[in-house]
Amino acid sequence: MVDLEKMLDLATPWCLRVAATLRIPEHIAAGHTGIADLAAAAGCDPDALHAVLGHLVSQGVFTEASPGRFACNQAAEQLVSVPFLDLAGIGGRMARSWGTLLDYVRTGQPAYQQVFGRPFWEDLAAHPLIGAEFDALMGPAGHGVPDYDIELSDGWAAVRTVVDVGGGTGAMLASLLRRHPRARGILVDLPGTVARAGELIESFGVAGRVTVAGQSFFDPLPAGADLYLLKSVLNDWPDEPTVAILGRCAEAARTARTARTASIAVLGGVAADEAPRPLGIDMLVAGGKTSTLSQFTELARRAGLDVIAARTQSSGRYVVECRPSS
Repeated sequence: MVDLEKMLDLATPWCLRVAATLRIPEHIAAGHTGIADLAAAAGCDPDALHAVLGHLVSQGVFTEASPGRFACNQAAEQLVSVPFLDLAGIGGRMARSWGTLLDYVRTGQPAYQQVFGRPFWEDLAAHPLIGAEFDALMGPAGHGVPDYDIELSDGWAAVRTVVDVGGGTGAMLASLLRRHPRARGILVDLPGTVARAGELIESFGVAGRVTVAGQSFFDPLPAGADLYLLKSVLNDWPDEPTVAILGRCAEAARTARTARTASIAVLGGVAADEAPRPLGIDMLVAGGKTSTLSQFTELARRAGLDVIAARTQSSGRYVVECRPSS
């Protein structure tokens, strides 16, 4: 039986984020265990902090051996290692964005700007540290993991140049190049993002085969490559910007030395027609969406692309391949 009361609990996730943001486990580890001393160390009101910690104790996070004296247990210690709980960073941006869900459902448009003063991408550009946290959030989880691979309909034998469009700090591209040593890569993302890519690319041992292009993917893309990758990109954008991004890929792919076989591979932002419809934070912060294959096929057509393949790969990811229309 579904426990709606438990599902509706808002106190616990917010108390966890507040405790993490105030560095409560670290302060306790430093010897500040009494509520007055702990509140002073954390710079907050002792009564309010006591209420927050009391709630978390009731949920099995922290212990209160005597009134007003707290200690960490295993659950509380984990708050130090769970990333992006800090309400002052990207995690806070994401958490607060869920409060705009009603506006999003009513209008189909993100209300992020109403909360933070700027549209999402402009907000990241205005706050470089939060932008760097977003890159880390995407990082290997969002843009590839070691030995990551993409199964192409025609294989990788003819791929000499691959452009990772909106590839973040290069985790996926570096993974692919390590796996396919005959290929070279071009990493495309905003200047501040690709500026942070060097160390990661070096760690994969492929720095000599990677060129970085600090630019918007709404501008003309590096031309003439055999493969253009869009991973975790289109899910961040509504229909019209999606068509514009795909159009830039089509425009660049048409100049390839093997123009008839140059392709665009899309991972994320497209799902099989029969797949359940997802709800993701990308919809709330940036107005993104996941299109059905039928919807995406029409968007691709408008961008000058034909869908040539779509399937769930052995990795479990749904990948759509396109080529410029003839």
